[in-house]
Amino acid sequence: MPEREEKGREGMPDGRDQRRDASDSNRQGQPKRQSVFARPLVRVVAVLILVVLVVAGLLWWLNARQYENTDDAFIDTHIVQVSPQIAGQVSRIYVTDNQFVKAGQPLVALNSADEQSRLNQILAQEAQADMQIAQAKAAESGAAASETGAAATAQNAARDLARYQFLKRTTPAAVAQQQIDQAEATAKNAAAQRDAAKAQIRSAEAQIRGAEAQIKVLKAQETQANINLGYTRIVAPVAGHIAQKTLALGNYVTPGAQMMAIVPLQLWVTANFKETQLAMMRVRQPVTVSVDACPAADIRGHVESIQRGAGQAFAILPPENATGNFVKVVQRVPVKIVLDRVPADCPLGPGMSVEPTVKVR
Repeated sequence: MPEREEKGREGMPDGRDQRRDASDSNRQGQPKRQSVFARPLVRVVAVLILVVLVVAGLLWWLNARQYENTDDAFIDTHIVQVSPQIAGQVSRIYVTDNQFVKAGQPLVALNSADEQSRLNQILAQEAQADMQIAQAKAAESGAAASETGAAATAQNAARDLARYQFLKRTTPAAVAQQQIDQAEATAKNAAAQRDAAKAQIRSAEAQIRGAEAQIKVLKAQETQANINLGYTRIVAPVAGHIAQKTLALGNYVTPGAQMMAIVPLQLWVTANFKETQLAMMRVRQPVTVSVDACPAADIRGHVESIQRGAGQAFAILPPENATGNFVKVVQRVPVKIVLDRVPADCPLGPGMSVEPTVKVR
């Protein structure tokens, strides 16, 4: 019986084979499906797209090669540190944080009582020295008058003595020795009075010179006292915005202690370009600056100068390539970019990140 079943199966066709044969017959009856790229229109479109991409890439390259940009750049300026030049207690503060100030505008006032007292003391000493000069000049005038009278008296006494001595030599009996002695005493006394008057004149002149020298010293002290008195009123040296104000009313400050800083209005961009980007970069080339804080601002500028030397050459510990193994690294060179136009509503300040783009061609 099994043998018969097997023979029967061999004689009957399998269902899967029948389905496969039917599928093959259907495929042979239908035409083959063509590829999309085999169509002429698709090929033309593909070629056009490729040409457009190539042309767009070429145009982009031609435009991009005209510019050099970097993101290693920041706003820079010379920040002015405001410090007192004398010690004193803060009696008044005229400004607040981030306030705009003009050049010469008062910032801080220190207690001026000590400096004013010192100035008054010097002025009193000057007045005293002026009085001494006046007294010395009066004494000089009196001594000069006395010296004139004493000189005349001494001259007459000397003449009388000479006459008595002449008579004594020619006619000894005409002049007594007592008269000669008296004439000699009178002449010596008159000469002594004359010399004393001259000494008084010299003393008065010395007093005048001493007082005048003292007045010169006092004048110098008065000038310094006025300067110190002016230092009690601290004003803004430049126009700008107040920053880092660390001062409070009543603080005692010392010379050189930082009270606040002023950010000037003159700002520029310090951009650190790679040395390979400097081949076509020149002074006065136009620059467009993009600022993160003001993305819609149109900030223009120009290259003002290029530093002679890479930044690493000015480090505290500059590299020494003569020691050890050397690996060439592309260095960055600071480029100063001056801003030609800054929008008023853009709060630019030192340290803010920017991205300058320099048109080099």
